[in-house]
Amino acid sequence: MKINFRMWGRALSSLVKMDKKEEWDALDVISKWLIATRSAVTAVTLYACVIAGLLAWRDGHFAWAPFLVVSLGLFIAHGANNLLNDYTDFTRGVDVDNYFRTQYGVHPLVQGFWTKRRQVAWFLVSGALAFASGVYALFYTDFSPVIIGLFAFGAVILLLYTWPLKYLGLGELMIFLIWGPVLVAGVYLVLTGGVWTEDVWNVALVGVPFGLSVVSINIGKHIDKSAADREKGVGTLPVRIGEKAARFVNMAVLVLIYLVILYLVFVPQFFTPVMLIVLLAVKRLALAIGVHTRPRPVEPPKEWPAWPTWFSGFAFYHNRLFGGLLILGLIADTLLRVFLPAFWPAR
Repeated sequence: MKINFRMWGRALSSLVKMDKKEEWDALDVISKWLIATRSAVTAVTLYACVIAGLLAWRDGHFAWAPFLVVSLGLFIAHGANNLLNDYTDFTRGVDVDNYFRTQYGVHPLVQGFWTKRRQVAWFLVSGALAFASGVYALFYTDFSPVIIGLFAFGAVILLLYTWPLKYLGLGELMIFLIWGPVLVAGVYLVLTGGVWTEDVWNVALVGVPFGLSVVSINIGKHIDKSAADREKGVGTLPVRIGEKAARFVNMAVLVLIYLVILYLVFVPQFFTPVMLIVLLAVKRLALAIGVHTRPRPVEPPKEWPAWPTWFSGFAFYHNRLFGGLLILGLIADTLLRVFLPAFWPAR
């Protein structure tokens, strides 16, 4: 077995499908972890951490050691959540019979690549690493009550997301909160040393557009598989409110992303106008919204390579460009705030 750096890049950029156990067994440990945890999706955690880091740098709170430790820990925690998610659904009999999850990426348990015991072991190791990162954050912030609360909240969501929250139609809300205002404000607060500053609420609001872009993928995925989920008794939001209503909710989510950014630019002027660079993703926004106005096709169009994902595929396509532009805009915005503080002063 040798380290396959090319596979690392592939796993971080796209969901990998693999049918032969021999091919799986030949992979290095990191490649297996990245594929099993669907790291192309968990990369959104790193985006959120970068957003928090840039805001902390802008405000004079940035430090490399806590940023790297906490970012890596959160990335691993997200992966641990996906390992637990797959284990729970497999154990409950959800991820069987060519279920949606097994059609778009490797599922080691369903495909017999490893045992339930091995999956639990990987979850425990991942969880231990993530926990160690959290302990570091607690020491770094001198056991700030706010950080303790956020740490506890994240741990509860990690353990309860797959069941019962997702079954109660609350999973989508938790994803928005975690990968939006909670994570961005949480990492920012760690970098302040646990000190609550006057900008924390605006920092949390900055996390809202990114959290919305992340949950748009999740809502889209749950719409895509709502028929299968209904049969298996998985009560996601689309199952609870219906496919059509869920499509309109997701359209509102996508539009709200841009409304919040416009608010942050022109009302509190927390952002400079350079953040309007995100509007370059509007073409993909319009494409995603247009797709959501119609029911999911019964068969995949010939030119569509990502079946069975449909709504989630277009939401992911939008998220990739929007997320990149958001980071690029934040870098430029931060440079302006640091070196030209008189330009577009915050109100």
